[in-house]
Amino acid sequence: MKSDLEIAQVAKMKKIQTVAKSIGLKNDELELYGQYKAKISFNAINSNRFNKEGKIILVTAINPTPAGEGKTTTTVGLGDALNRIGYKTMIALREPSLGPVMGVKGGAAGGGYSQVVPMEDINLHFTGDIHAVGAANNLISAIIDNHLFQGNDLHINPESITWKRAMDMNDRSLRKIQVGLSMAKEISRFDGFDITVASEIMAVLCLSKDLDDLKYRVGRIVIGENMEGLPVTVSDLKAQGAVTMLLKDAIKPNLVQTLENTPVLIHGGPFANIAHGCNSMIATSFARRVADYVVTEAGFGADLGMEKFIDIKARNLGVMPSAVVIVASIRAMKSHGGVDKASLKIENVDALKKGIANLEKHTENVKQYYVPYVIALNRFESDSDSELDFVMNWAKENHHPLALSEVFGKGSLGGVDLAKTVVSLTELPLDSKATQLYRLDESIKTKIERIAKTIYGAKDVVYSEKAQTQIEKFNQLGWDNLAICMAKTPLSLTDNPKIIGRPKNFTITIREFKPSIGAGFLVALTGDVMTMPGLPKLGAYENMDVIDGKIVGLF
Repeated sequence: MKSDLEIAQVAKMKKIQTVAKSIGLKNDELELYGQYKAKISFNAINSNRFNKEGKIILVTAINPTPAGEGKTTTTVGLGDALNRIGYKTMIALREPSLGPVMGVKGGAAGGGYSQVVPMEDINLHFTGDIHAVGAANNLISAIIDNHLFQGNDLHINPESITWKRAMDMNDRSLRKIQVGLSMAKEISRFDGFDITVASEIMAVLCLSKDLDDLKYRVGRIVIGENMEGLPVTVSDLKAQGAVTMLLKDAIKPNLVQTLENTPVLIHGGPFANIAHGCNSMIATSFARRVADYVVTEAGFGADLGMEKFIDIKARNLGVMPSAVVIVASIRAMKSHGGVDKASLKIENVDALKKGIANLEKHTENVKQYYVPYVIALNRFESDSDSELDFVMNWAKENHHPLALSEVFGKGSLGGVDLAKTVVSLTELPLDSKATQLYRLDESIKTKIERIAKTIYGAKDVVYSEKAQTQIEKFNQLGWDNLAICMAKTPLSLTDNPKIIGRPKNFTITIREFKPSIGAGFLVALTGDVMTMPGLPKLGAYENMDVIDGKIVGLF
Protein backbone atom coordinates (compact mmCIF):
# COMPACT_ATOMS: atom_id res chain seq x y z
CA MET A 1 0.00 0.00 0.00
CA LYS A 2 1.32 3.43 -0.91
CA SER A 3 2.22 5.84 1.86
CA ASP A 4 0.39 9.15 2.17
CA LEU A 5 3.46 10.95 0.91
CA GLU A 6 3.73 8.67 -2.15
CA ILE A 7 0.06 9.29 -2.94
CA ALA A 8 0.59 13.04 -2.62
CA GLN A 9 3.70 13.00 -4.79
CA VAL A 10 1.94 11.33 -7.73
CA ALA A 11 -1.13 13.58 -7.45
CA LYS A 12 -1.95 15.65 -10.53
CA MET A 13 -1.98 19.06 -8.96
CA LYS A 14 -3.43 21.91 -10.95
CA LYS A 15 -1.63 25.23 -11.17
CA ILE A 16 -2.92 27.38 -8.34
CA GLN A 17 -4.24 29.97 -10.82
CA THR A 18 -6.56 27.27 -12.19
CA VAL A 19 -7.78 26.35 -8.71
CA ALA A 20 -8.32 30.05 -7.97
CA LYS A 21 -10.31 30.51 -11.16
CA SER A 22 -12.74 27.79 -10.02
CA ILE A 23 -13.83 30.06 -7.16
CA GLY A 24 -13.89 33.24 -9.22
CA LEU A 25 -10.49 34.68 -8.36
CA LYS A 26 -8.46 36.57 -10.96
CA ASN A 27 -4.72 36.14 -11.49
CA ASP A 28 -3.96 39.65 -10.24
CA GLU A 29 -5.75 38.82 -6.96
CA LEU A 30 -3.16 36.18 -6.14
CA GLU A 31 0.30 36.49 -4.63
CA LEU A 32 2.11 33.39 -5.87
CA TYR A 33 4.42 31.23 -3.77
CA GLY A 34 5.55 28.91 -6.52
CA GLN A 35 3.18 26.99 -8.82
CA TYR A 36 0.85 25.44 -6.24
CA LYS A 37 0.50 27.96 -3.37
CA ALA A 38 -0.77 31.49 -3.28
CA LYS A 39 -1.98 34.15 -0.90
CA ILE A 40 -5.25 35.90 -1.65
CA SER A 41 -4.99 39.68 -1.82
CA PHE A 42 -7.20 41.99 0.20
CA ASN A 43 -8.54 43.39 -3.06
CA ALA A 44 -10.27 40.05 -3.54
CA ILE A 45 -11.20 39.61 0.10
CA ASN A 46 -12.87 43.03 0.14
CA SER A 47 -14.54 42.64 -3.26
CA ASN A 48 -18.33 42.86 -3.20
CA ARG A 49 -18.66 40.41 -6.11
CA PHE A 50 -18.34 37.52 -3.65
CA ASN A 51 -21.71 37.57 -1.91
CA LYS A 52 -22.77 34.02 -1.11
CA GLU A 53 -23.70 33.03 2.45
CA GLY A 54 -22.28 29.53 2.50
CA LYS A 55 -23.13 27.11 5.27
CA ILE A 56 -20.41 26.16 7.76
CA ILE A 57 -19.93 22.46 8.44
CA LEU A 58 -17.83 22.01 11.57
CA VAL A 59 -15.85 18.78 11.91
CA THR A 60 -14.99 17.73 15.45
CA ALA A 61 -14.26 14.40 17.15
CA ILE A 62 -14.24 12.33 20.28
CA ASN A 63 -11.33 12.84 22.70
CA PRO A 64 -8.19 11.95 20.71
CA THR A 65 -6.34 8.70 21.36
CA PRO A 66 -3.10 7.10 20.14
CA ALA A 67 -5.29 5.06 17.77
CA GLY A 68 -6.13 8.10 15.69
CA GLU A 69 -9.57 9.35 14.73
CA GLY A 70 -8.93 10.85 11.29
CA LYS A 71 -10.53 14.26 11.77
CA THR A 72 -8.53 16.20 9.16
CA THR A 73 -8.76 13.29 6.71
CA THR A 74 -12.54 13.28 7.17
CA THR A 75 -12.69 17.07 6.74
CA VAL A 76 -10.82 16.87 3.45
CA GLY A 77 -12.76 13.85 2.20
CA LEU A 78 -16.10 15.45 3.09
CA GLY A 79 -15.17 18.61 1.20
CA ASP A 80 -14.23 16.57 -1.85
CA ALA A 81 -17.44 14.53 -1.57
CA LEU A 82 -19.67 17.61 -1.36
CA ASN A 83 -18.02 18.88 -4.54
CA ARG A 84 -18.52 15.48 -6.16
CA ILE A 85 -22.29 15.55 -5.56
CA GLY A 86 -22.63 19.02 -7.03
CA TYR A 87 -22.14 21.58 -4.28
CA LYS A 88 -19.53 24.33 -4.58
CA THR A 89 -17.39 23.65 -1.53
CA MET A 90 -14.30 25.08 0.10
CA ILE A 91 -12.26 23.63 2.93
CA ALA A 92 -10.77 25.85 5.65
CA LEU A 93 -8.01 24.42 7.85
CA ARG A 94 -5.31 25.44 10.29
CA GLU A 95 -1.64 25.35 9.36
CA PRO A 96 0.34 22.57 11.08
CA SER A 97 2.96 23.65 13.60
CA LEU A 98 6.48 22.50 12.80
CA GLY A 99 7.16 21.34 16.37
CA PRO A 100 4.46 18.63 16.48
CA VAL A 101 5.33 17.60 12.90
CA MET A 102 8.78 16.67 14.23
CA GLY A 103 7.35 15.19 17.44
CA VAL A 104 4.58 12.65 18.00
CA LYS A 105 1.96 13.91 15.59
CA GLY A 106 3.86 13.96 12.33
CA GLY A 107 2.17 15.64 9.36
CA ALA A 108 -1.26 17.23 9.57
CA ALA A 109 -2.66 17.64 6.06
CA GLY A 110 -5.04 14.68 5.99
CA GLY A 111 -4.07 11.25 4.77
CA GLY A 112 -4.48 8.56 2.13
CA TYR A 113 -6.57 9.81 -0.79
CA SER A 114 -8.04 12.66 1.27
CA GLN A 115 -5.22 15.09 1.84
CA VAL A 116 -4.14 18.60 1.00
CA VAL A 117 -1.20 19.26 -1.28
CA PRO A 118 1.61 20.24 -1.61
CA MET A 119 1.82 18.24 1.60
CA GLU A 120 5.56 18.72 2.20
CA ASP A 121 5.29 22.51 2.01
CA ILE A 122 2.19 22.70 4.22
CA ASN A 123 3.85 20.63 6.94
CA LEU A 124 7.18 22.45 6.81
CA HIS A 125 7.58 26.22 6.24
CA PHE A 126 4.60 26.78 3.90
CA THR A 127 4.35 30.53 3.16
CA GLY A 128 6.17 31.64 6.30
CA ASP A 129 3.13 32.74 8.32
CA ILE A 130 4.13 30.97 11.52
CA HIS A 131 7.64 32.39 11.28
CA ALA A 132 6.15 35.88 10.88
CA VAL A 133 4.07 35.32 14.01
CA GLY A 134 7.22 34.25 15.86
CA ALA A 135 9.09 37.35 14.69
CA ALA A 136 6.20 39.60 15.76
CA ASN A 137 6.03 37.89 19.15
CA ASN A 138 9.77 38.22 19.69
CA LEU A 139 9.80 41.87 18.63
CA ILE A 140 7.53 42.54 21.61
CA SER A 141 9.94 40.63 23.87
CA ALA A 142 12.91 42.61 22.54
CA ILE A 143 11.06 45.90 23.07
CA ILE A 144 10.13 44.96 26.64
CA ASP A 145 13.74 44.23 27.59
CA ASN A 146 14.99 47.28 25.73
CA HIS A 147 12.48 49.42 27.62
CA LEU A 148 13.81 48.08 30.92
CA PHE A 149 17.39 48.72 29.75
CA GLN A 150 16.64 52.28 28.60
CA GLY A 151 15.29 53.48 31.93
CA ASN A 152 11.86 51.86 32.29
CA ASP A 153 9.72 54.98 31.85
CA LEU A 154 6.54 52.88 32.22
CA HIS A 155 7.75 51.57 35.61
CA ILE A 156 7.21 47.97 34.48
CA ASN A 157 7.61 45.48 37.29
CA PRO A 158 10.08 42.93 35.81
CA GLU A 159 8.68 40.20 38.04
CA SER A 160 5.18 40.73 36.65
CA ILE A 161 6.07 40.27 32.97
CA THR A 162 3.99 37.44 31.55
CA TRP A 163 4.96 37.86 27.88
CA LYS A 164 7.24 35.06 26.68
CA ARG A 165 9.39 34.56 23.65
CA ALA A 166 8.32 32.06 20.97
CA MET A 167 9.67 29.57 18.48
CA ASP A 168 7.93 27.01 16.28
CA MET A 169 9.62 23.92 17.65
CA ASN A 170 9.08 21.55 20.56
CA ASP A 171 11.93 22.43 22.94
CA ARG A 172 11.23 21.76 26.61
CA SER A 173 14.61 23.14 27.69
CA LEU A 174 13.38 26.64 26.84
CA ARG A 175 10.31 26.57 29.07
CA LYS A 176 12.20 28.57 31.67
CA ILE A 177 15.29 30.66 30.96
CA GLN A 178 17.08 33.70 32.38
CA VAL A 179 17.69 36.79 30.23
CA GLY A 180 19.62 40.01 30.74
CA LEU A 181 22.97 38.46 31.63
CA SER A 182 25.23 39.93 28.92
CA MET A 183 25.75 43.44 30.40
CA ALA A 184 25.80 44.84 33.92
CA LYS A 185 23.22 47.51 33.02
CA GLU A 186 20.69 44.94 31.82
CA ILE A 187 17.87 43.89 34.12
CA SER A 188 18.18 40.17 34.68
CA ARG A 189 14.89 38.32 34.88
CA PHE A 190 13.37 34.91 34.33
CA ASP A 191 11.67 34.35 31.01
CA GLY A 192 10.70 31.42 28.82
CA PHE A 193 9.58 30.30 25.37
CA ASP A 194 6.14 29.25 24.22
CA ILE A 195 5.68 27.36 20.98
CA THR A 196 4.68 29.97 18.39
CA VAL A 197 1.18 28.61 17.88
CA ALA A 198 0.52 29.17 21.61
CA SER A 199 1.43 32.86 21.28
CA GLU A 200 -1.37 35.37 21.73
CA ILE A 201 -0.18 36.90 18.45
CA MET A 202 -1.41 33.76 16.66
CA ALA A 203 -4.79 33.93 18.40
CA VAL A 204 -5.07 37.64 17.58
CA LEU A 205 -4.17 37.04 13.93
CA CYS A 206 -6.87 34.38 13.63
CA LEU A 207 -9.60 36.49 15.26
CA SER A 208 -8.90 39.74 13.41
CA LYS A 209 -11.20 41.00 10.64
CA ASP A 210 -8.55 43.04 8.82
CA LEU A 211 -5.26 44.87 9.32
CA ASP A 212 -6.85 47.70 11.31
CA ASP A 213 -8.55 45.25 13.64
CA LEU A 214 -5.27 43.34 13.96
CA LYS A 215 -3.44 46.53 14.98
CA TYR A 216 -6.15 47.36 17.54
CA ARG A 217 -6.01 43.86 19.05
CA VAL A 218 -2.20 43.81 19.15
CA GLY A 219 -2.25 47.12 21.01
CA ARG A 220 -4.54 45.64 23.68
CA ILE A 221 -2.19 42.75 24.49
CA VAL A 222 -1.13 42.87 28.16
CA ILE A 223 2.54 42.05 28.75
CA GLY A 224 2.70 42.59 32.51
CA GLU A 225 2.06 45.20 35.21
CA ASN A 226 3.62 48.41 36.40
CA MET A 227 4.77 48.98 39.98
CA GLU A 228 1.22 50.09 40.90
CA GLY A 229 -0.21 46.78 39.72
CA LEU A 230 -1.90 48.20 36.62
CA PRO A 231 -1.69 46.40 33.25
CA VAL A 232 0.94 47.43 30.70
CA THR A 233 0.00 46.88 27.07
CA VAL A 234 1.77 46.70 23.71
CA SER A 235 0.26 50.08 22.85
CA ASP A 236 1.91 51.52 25.99
CA LEU A 237 5.20 50.34 24.47
CA LYS A 238 4.22 52.01 21.16
CA ALA A 239 4.90 48.72 19.38
CA GLN A 240 1.53 47.89 17.83
CA GLY A 241 2.35 49.46 14.46
CA ALA A 242 5.65 47.64 14.01
CA VAL A 243 4.19 44.33 15.15
CA THR A 244 1.29 44.70 12.70
CA MET A 245 3.74 45.54 9.91
CA LEU A 246 5.51 42.21 10.44
CA LEU A 247 2.15 40.48 9.98
CA LYS A 248 1.04 42.35 6.84
CA ASP A 249 1.46 39.27 4.64
CA ALA A 250 0.68 36.62 7.26
CA ILE A 251 -2.85 38.01 7.62
CA LYS A 252 -3.66 37.07 4.00
CA PRO A 253 -5.12 33.54 3.68
CA ASN A 254 -3.25 30.82 1.79
CA LEU A 255 -4.85 28.94 -1.11
CA VAL A 256 -3.93 25.32 -1.91
CA GLN A 257 -5.88 22.25 -3.08
CA THR A 258 -6.82 18.68 -2.23
CA LEU A 259 -5.73 15.63 -4.24
CA GLU A 260 -9.06 16.05 -6.08
CA ASN A 261 -8.38 19.77 -6.67
CA THR A 262 -10.97 21.11 -4.23
CA PRO A 263 -9.82 24.61 -3.16
CA VAL A 264 -8.51 24.81 0.41
CA LEU A 265 -7.69 27.79 2.58
CA ILE A 266 -5.02 27.04 5.17
CA HIS A 267 -4.53 29.99 7.46
CA GLY A 268 -3.50 30.34 11.09
CA GLY A 269 -2.84 27.64 13.63
CA PRO A 270 -3.60 28.42 17.30
CA PHE A 271 -3.28 25.43 19.65
CA ALA A 272 -6.66 24.09 20.78
CA ASN A 273 -5.63 23.00 24.26
CA ILE A 274 -4.24 26.49 25.00
CA ALA A 275 -5.85 28.92 22.54
CA HIS A 276 -9.07 28.55 20.54
CA GLY A 277 -7.85 26.01 17.97
CA CYS A 278 -9.50 27.33 14.79
CA ASN A 279 -8.31 28.68 11.47
CA SER A 280 -8.63 32.41 10.79
CA MET A 281 -11.88 34.36 10.69
CA ILE A 282 -10.72 35.99 7.45
CA ALA A 283 -10.34 32.63 5.70
CA THR A 284 -13.65 31.24 6.96
CA SER A 285 -15.55 34.43 6.13
CA PHE A 286 -14.11 34.58 2.61
CA ALA A 287 -14.85 30.90 2.00
CA ARG A 288 -18.48 31.47 3.00
CA ARG A 289 -18.75 34.24 0.41
CA VAL A 290 -17.57 32.06 -2.49
CA ALA A 291 -18.98 28.60 -1.68
CA ASP A 292 -22.22 26.80 -0.86
CA TYR A 293 -20.50 24.88 1.91
CA VAL A 294 -17.41 25.58 4.00
CA VAL A 295 -16.01 22.47 5.68
CA THR A 296 -13.78 23.40 8.58
CA GLU A 297 -12.50 21.79 11.74
CA ALA A 298 -11.60 22.72 15.29
CA GLY A 299 -8.73 21.19 17.24
CA PHE A 300 -9.08 18.01 19.29
CA GLY A 301 -12.47 16.78 20.56
CA ALA A 302 -15.82 18.49 20.92
CA ASP A 303 -15.05 19.37 24.55
CA LEU A 304 -12.24 21.70 23.45
CA GLY A 305 -12.33 22.53 19.74
CA MET A 306 -16.06 22.59 19.10
CA GLU A 307 -16.82 24.49 22.31
CA LYS A 308 -14.24 27.16 21.46
CA PHE A 309 -15.31 27.34 17.81
CA ILE A 310 -18.89 28.11 18.80
CA ASP A 311 -18.33 30.15 21.97
CA ILE A 312 -15.38 32.19 20.69
CA LYS A 313 -15.00 32.08 16.90
CA ALA A 314 -18.67 31.78 15.87
CA ARG A 315 -19.54 34.55 18.31
CA ASN A 316 -17.05 36.80 16.49
CA LEU A 317 -18.21 35.62 13.06
CA GLY A 318 -21.84 36.23 13.94
CA VAL A 319 -22.93 32.90 12.45
CA MET A 320 -23.42 29.40 13.86
CA PRO A 321 -22.36 26.21 12.09
CA SER A 322 -25.20 24.66 10.10
CA ALA A 323 -24.16 21.13 11.09
CA VAL A 324 -21.49 19.35 13.13
CA VAL A 325 -19.69 16.17 12.09
CA ILE A 326 -18.36 14.09 15.01
CA VAL A 327 -15.51 11.85 13.84
CA ALA A 328 -15.00 8.58 15.66
CA SER A 329 -13.34 5.27 14.89
CA ILE A 330 -13.85 1.82 16.35
CA ARG A 331 -10.14 1.73 17.18
CA ALA A 332 -10.36 4.98 19.12
CA MET A 333 -13.47 3.92 21.02
CA LYS A 334 -11.79 0.65 21.99
CA SER A 335 -8.88 2.75 23.23
CA HIS A 336 -11.33 4.69 25.43
CA GLY A 337 -12.56 1.28 26.58
CA GLY A 338 -9.12 0.47 27.96
CA VAL A 339 -7.44 -1.40 25.07
CA ASP A 340 -3.76 -0.63 24.57
CA LYS A 341 -2.48 0.47 21.16
CA ALA A 342 -0.85 -2.88 20.37
CA SER A 343 -4.16 -4.75 20.75
CA LEU A 344 -6.48 -2.42 18.84
CA LYS A 345 -6.67 -4.65 15.76
CA ILE A 346 -8.05 -7.53 17.82
CA GLU A 347 -11.85 -7.73 17.95
CA ASN A 348 -13.11 -6.54 21.33
CA VAL A 349 -16.81 -5.66 21.42
CA ASP A 350 -16.82 -5.40 25.22
CA ALA A 351 -14.18 -2.64 25.17
CA LEU A 352 -16.10 -0.95 22.34
CA LYS A 353 -19.28 -0.98 24.44
CA LYS A 354 -17.40 0.72 27.24
CA GLY A 355 -15.54 3.25 25.08
CA ILE A 356 -18.56 4.33 23.04
CA ALA A 357 -19.66 6.30 26.11
CA ASN A 358 -17.09 8.94 25.15
CA LEU A 359 -18.78 9.36 21.77
CA GLU A 360 -22.16 9.49 23.48
CA LYS A 361 -21.01 12.41 25.65
CA HIS A 362 -19.85 14.37 22.61
CA THR A 363 -23.21 13.89 20.88
CA GLU A 364 -24.79 15.37 24.01
CA ASN A 365 -22.33 18.26 23.83
CA VAL A 366 -23.42 19.14 20.30
CA LYS A 367 -27.08 18.99 21.37
CA GLN A 368 -26.35 21.69 23.97
CA TYR A 369 -26.00 24.13 21.06
CA TYR A 370 -29.13 22.94 19.20
CA VAL A 371 -27.11 22.28 16.04
CA PRO A 372 -27.79 19.13 13.95
CA TYR A 373 -25.02 16.54 13.84
CA VAL A 374 -23.90 13.33 12.20
CA ILE A 375 -21.39 10.78 13.43
CA ALA A 376 -18.72 10.00 10.82
CA LEU A 377 -17.46 6.50 11.60
CA ASN A 378 -13.97 6.42 10.12
CA ARG A 379 -13.58 2.84 8.93
CA PHE A 380 -10.33 0.88 9.31
CA GLU A 381 -9.43 -2.47 7.75
CA SER A 382 -9.18 -4.04 11.21
CA ASP A 383 -12.82 -3.24 12.10
CA SER A 384 -14.70 -6.54 12.46
CA ASP A 385 -18.28 -7.11 11.28
CA SER A 386 -19.39 -7.62 14.89
CA GLU A 387 -17.86 -4.30 15.94
CA LEU A 388 -19.41 -2.46 12.99
CA ASP A 389 -22.80 -4.02 13.67
CA PHE A 390 -22.64 -2.98 17.31
CA VAL A 391 -21.92 0.67 16.48
CA MET A 392 -24.57 0.77 13.74
CA ASN A 393 -27.21 -0.74 16.04
CA TRP A 394 -26.22 1.58 18.90
CA ALA A 395 -26.62 4.62 16.64
CA LYS A 396 -30.00 3.40 15.32
CA GLU A 397 -31.37 2.59 18.76
CA ASN A 398 -30.28 5.99 20.14
CA HIS A 399 -31.41 7.96 17.07
CA HIS A 400 -27.91 9.19 16.19
CA PRO A 401 -27.41 9.96 12.47
CA LEU A 402 -24.35 7.98 11.36
CA ALA A 403 -22.47 7.54 8.10
CA LEU A 404 -19.48 5.37 7.32
CA SER A 405 -16.46 7.33 6.15
CA GLU A 406 -13.98 5.56 3.89
CA VAL A 407 -12.33 8.65 2.44
CA PHE A 408 -8.81 7.57 3.45
CA GLY A 409 -8.81 4.66 1.01
CA LYS A 410 -11.41 5.82 -1.52
CA GLY A 411 -11.23 9.62 -1.56
CA SER A 412 -14.48 11.44 -2.24
CA LEU A 413 -16.26 8.22 -3.27
CA GLY A 414 -15.84 7.02 0.30
CA GLY A 415 -17.55 10.13 1.65
CA VAL A 416 -20.65 10.42 -0.53
CA ASP A 417 -23.03 9.00 2.08
CA LEU A 418 -21.60 11.36 4.68
CA ALA A 419 -21.92 14.31 2.32
CA LYS A 420 -25.55 13.47 1.50
CA THR A 421 -26.35 13.22 5.21
CA VAL A 422 -24.73 16.61 5.83
CA VAL A 423 -26.78 18.18 3.04
CA SER A 424 -30.01 16.72 4.42
CA LEU A 425 -29.20 18.08 7.89
CA THR A 426 -28.75 21.58 6.52
CA GLU A 427 -31.85 21.73 4.32
CA LEU A 428 -34.05 22.80 7.21
CA PRO A 429 -33.58 26.19 8.93
CA LEU A 430 -31.28 26.17 11.93
CA ASP A 431 -33.09 25.85 15.28
CA SER A 432 -33.87 29.30 16.69
CA LYS A 433 -32.34 28.18 19.99
CA ALA A 434 -28.93 27.57 18.38
CA THR A 435 -26.54 29.94 20.12
CA GLN A 436 -23.51 30.12 22.38
CA LEU A 437 -23.35 28.29 25.70
CA TYR A 438 -23.02 31.47 27.77
CA ARG A 439 -23.46 35.23 27.54
CA LEU A 440 -20.41 37.46 27.80
CA ASP A 441 -22.07 39.54 30.51
CA GLU A 442 -22.26 36.55 32.84
CA SER A 443 -19.64 36.25 35.58
CA ILE A 444 -16.29 34.57 35.00
CA LYS A 445 -17.17 31.70 37.31
CA THR A 446 -20.59 31.22 35.74
CA LYS A 447 -19.04 30.91 32.29
CA ILE A 448 -16.37 28.48 33.45
CA GLU A 449 -18.79 26.33 35.39
CA ARG A 450 -21.21 26.23 32.45
CA ILE A 451 -18.41 24.81 30.27
CA ALA A 452 -17.06 22.41 32.91
CA LYS A 453 -20.41 21.00 34.02
CA THR A 454 -22.28 21.04 30.72
CA ILE A 455 -19.55 20.12 28.22
CA TYR A 456 -17.07 18.14 30.35
CA GLY A 457 -19.64 16.62 32.70
CA ALA A 458 -17.82 17.80 35.85
CA LYS A 459 -19.49 17.72 39.23
CA ASP A 460 -17.78 20.87 40.45
CA VAL A 461 -15.10 23.49 39.73
CA VAL A 462 -12.55 24.58 42.32
CA TYR A 463 -10.20 27.57 42.13
CA SER A 464 -6.70 27.94 43.51
CA GLU A 465 -6.00 30.93 45.73
CA LYS A 466 -4.09 32.53 42.87
CA ALA A 467 -6.99 32.03 40.44
CA GLN A 468 -9.46 33.47 42.94
CA THR A 469 -7.27 36.57 43.43
CA GLN A 470 -6.97 36.96 39.64
CA ILE A 471 -10.75 36.82 39.20
CA GLU A 472 -11.20 39.62 41.73
CA LYS A 473 -8.64 41.73 39.86
CA PHE A 474 -10.18 40.98 36.46
CA ASN A 475 -13.55 42.13 37.78
CA GLN A 476 -12.00 45.43 38.85
CA LEU A 477 -10.34 45.89 35.45
CA GLY A 478 -13.56 45.18 33.55
CA TRP A 479 -12.23 41.98 32.03
CA ASP A 480 -15.11 39.90 33.37
CA ASN A 481 -17.06 40.41 30.12
CA LEU A 482 -14.57 38.46 27.98
CA ALA A 483 -15.00 34.95 26.60
CA ILE A 484 -13.41 32.01 28.39
CA CYS A 485 -10.76 29.89 26.68
CA MET A 486 -10.16 26.71 28.67
CA ALA A 487 -6.63 25.28 28.66
CA LYS A 488 -7.15 21.58 29.32
CA THR A 489 -5.75 18.24 28.26
CA PRO A 490 -7.38 17.07 25.02
CA LEU A 491 -7.03 13.42 26.01
CA SER A 492 -9.77 13.39 28.64
CA LEU A 493 -13.05 15.08 29.49
CA THR A 494 -11.37 15.81 32.83
CA ASP A 495 -8.19 17.81 33.49
CA ASN A 496 -6.29 14.54 34.00
CA PRO A 497 -5.04 12.99 30.72
CA LYS A 498 -5.01 9.48 32.23
CA ILE A 499 -8.77 9.38 32.83
CA ILE A 500 -10.31 8.11 29.59
CA GLY A 501 -13.82 7.16 28.49
CA ARG A 502 -16.71 9.03 30.08
CA PRO A 503 -15.82 9.75 33.71
CA LYS A 504 -18.35 11.12 36.19
CA ASN A 505 -18.29 12.87 39.58
CA PHE A 506 -14.97 14.59 38.87
CA THR A 507 -13.75 18.08 39.69
CA ILE A 508 -12.07 20.59 37.39
CA THR A 509 -9.39 22.71 39.06
CA ILE A 510 -8.58 26.20 37.77
CA ARG A 511 -5.00 26.80 38.87
CA GLU A 512 -4.50 30.22 37.26
CA PHE A 513 -5.49 32.52 34.42
CA LYS A 514 -3.61 34.02 31.52
CA PRO A 515 -5.40 37.13 30.23
CA SER A 516 -5.39 37.32 26.42
CA ILE A 517 -7.00 40.74 26.12
CA GLY A 518 -5.97 41.26 22.50
CA ALA A 519 -7.61 37.99 21.52
CA GLY A 520 -10.64 38.86 23.63
CA PHE A 521 -10.62 35.96 26.08
CA LEU A 522 -9.31 34.82 29.44
CA VAL A 523 -7.32 31.58 29.31
CA ALA A 524 -8.22 29.40 32.30
CA LEU A 525 -5.39 26.94 32.93
CA THR A 526 -6.24 23.51 34.33
CA GLY A 527 -4.05 20.50 35.08
CA ASP A 528 -0.50 20.51 33.72
CA VAL A 529 -1.09 22.05 30.29
CA MET A 530 2.22 23.07 28.71
CA THR A 531 2.63 26.05 26.38
CA MET A 532 5.93 24.59 25.12
CA PRO A 533 5.74 20.87 24.25
CA GLY A 534 8.74 18.59 24.35
CA LEU A 535 9.94 16.07 21.78
CA PRO A 536 9.29 12.39 22.54
CA LYS A 537 12.03 9.80 23.00
CA LEU A 538 11.30 8.51 19.50
CA GLY A 539 10.22 11.49 17.41
CA ALA A 540 8.70 11.62 13.94
CA TYR A 541 11.87 13.41 12.81
CA GLU A 542 13.74 10.07 13.00
CA ASN A 543 11.72 8.75 10.05
CA MET A 544 12.27 11.80 7.85
CA ASP A 545 15.02 12.03 5.29
CA VAL A 546 15.96 13.28 1.84
CA ILE A 547 17.01 10.45 -0.46
CA ASP A 548 17.94 11.06 -4.10
CA GLY A 549 16.43 14.49 -3.88
CA LYS A 550 13.07 13.26 -2.56
CA ILE A 551 11.52 13.78 0.88
CA VAL A 552 10.58 10.52 2.63
CA GLY A 553 8.83 9.74 5.91
CA LEU A 554 6.89 12.99 6.30
CA PHE A 555 3.66 11.89 7.95
